[in-house]
Amino acid sequence: MARIKLAAVFSDECVLQREKNITIFGTGEEGTLVKANLCGKTLETEEVQESEGEARVKNGRFEILLPPLAAGLHHTLTVTDGTDTVTLKEIAIGEVWLAGGQSNMEFELQNCTEHEVLNNPANEMIRFYYTQKKAYMDADFFASEEQTAWECFGGKGTKYWSAVGYFFAAKLQEKLQVPVGIIGCNWGGTSASAWMPREALLEDRDLQIYVGLYEEAVAGKSEEEQRKEYDEYVIYQAEFDKKADACYRENPDIEWAQVLEIVGECRWPGPMGCSNPYRPAGLYECMLKRVMPYSLKGFLYYQGESDDHLPHLYQKLFTRMIRQWREDWCDETLPFVFAQLPMHRYKQDADFKNWCLIREAQKGVYDTVKHTGMACILDQGVFNDIHPKAKKTVGERMCAQALAVAYQKENEADADGPLFTYAEIRKDGLRLHFENATGGFTLDDGAERKALYEGEKVSDIGFEIAGEDGVYAPAEAVIEKETIFVRKETISTPVFARYQWTNYGEVRLFGKNGIPVAPFRTSRNDGFVPLNQKAEIGQKMECATR
Repeated sequence: MARIKLAAVFSDECVLQREKNITIFGTGEEGTLVKANLCGKTLETEEVQESEGEARVKNGRFEILLPPLAAGLHHTLTVTDGTDTVTLKEIAIGEVWLAGGQSNMEFELQNCTEHEVLNNPANEMIRFYYTQKKAYMDADFFASEEQTAWECFGGKGTKYWSAVGYFFAAKLQEKLQVPVGIIGCNWGGTSASAWMPREALLEDRDLQIYVGLYEEAVAGKSEEEQRKEYDEYVIYQAEFDKKADACYRENPDIEWAQVLEIVGECRWPGPMGCSNPYRPAGLYECMLKRVMPYSLKGFLYYQGESDDHLPHLYQKLFTRMIRQWREDWCDETLPFVFAQLPMHRYKQDADFKNWCLIREAQKGVYDTVKHTGMACILDQGVFNDIHPKAKKTVGERMCAQALAVAYQKENEADADGPLFTYAEIRKDGLRLHFENATGGFTLDDGAERKALYEGEKVSDIGFEIAGEDGVYAPAEAVIEKETIFVRKETISTPVFARYQWTNYGEVRLFGKNGIPVAPFRTSRNDGFVPLNQKAEIGQKMECATR
């Protein structure tokens, strides 16, 4: 049996972060001295470069810090304790980003609208690693992890890559001309609470509800009972999914309610317990910690959909998660780029406007947490489909944010669309001020995108105003260079305004750079309360935070 073992995230063809210390970690025999050597040639000059380091195994684990290297290809990593030696080949030195979130980050390249890129030539400059997806640690967990490995674009597993991650990497590689590696660490349907340690949730009185709801669900059940219950659910749900897919193949326009009548109860996300991937802190332990502290340039994140049941807590939850990840990587300045949720509503649902609060919370994080970038993708949503298939624009807008935040290669004005800053209340309306609106606004009329000129009036593009009573009505917008004046004849004393305050609506207003105006309201104290489609959870939240 081998005395030393590298963490699974290290394999042939891995990408290591350039121009910063490189952490090599794994397990070994207690007290032994482990040495690492990384050598190869730089990308530009082909000069030989070498980096060495050593560390003793403590508590069964070692972490070796190697000095920085420039971008390069065809490097070799050798790790030895004098008895056992591990050698990895064809390593690249470049940019490494971790792609986290839920299903829209997980969405595979083979299923996206732009899947023809799979026919592109193989490319060793773009590489991907997926953490294994098992929600609890048993023998199968470690066996599955052993099978994970880095892969260059064009390999047999490329079609399973995150589409957003790929398009981000492709654009970044094009801009920087160095290798780019993406670590996929995501799971569809997950709350941000799944990607944080239990202690981080318990330390905040408001966030304790995520743990409290879990503990209430498992009360009185042994781990064995929880596992048995979840295993039975997995079998049931697999059969349900098979039958539901058959319904949609036979009738693509069938209503969900009709599917349920035919197939029976959908039990997703299954009984809560120690096997359920959606439990708080579960995937933090089983996925994120497995690649920690692999040297990174930054984080990508596309999530929020599964936290719409507690939208008022999302800014606090998301902020705490970002802080946690940076603490885990021992770098409070690590760039964090995320996607602001696009438009979405299922046709059978009322407009609960809970996604409005999630988007607002995401903008709040962008405004208050340093070294973050928010990609506005409001226009990338699809009615009645929570999984838009077009992912290239999303990945490239996230790349634009990364270039601005992490590399200073683009101005924030180039990466952002117009962002609301403040409102002036006038007798007959409100004047709305924006940053990143240099050059004015453009309007998508369905056929083309055209510039809007000073004094031009536009209706039905998502603006609403309200008086002191907080009752909103659609408003007319008058373009005033880099500001917009909104008014409604029936509201003589306007107080509040908001834009695209809806789960789903047509997006027509853009900045000159083609990025949509981000949604907003002028005040969080306008009396707005979303329709509570999940009253039971809402009641529990009220009790937990009282």
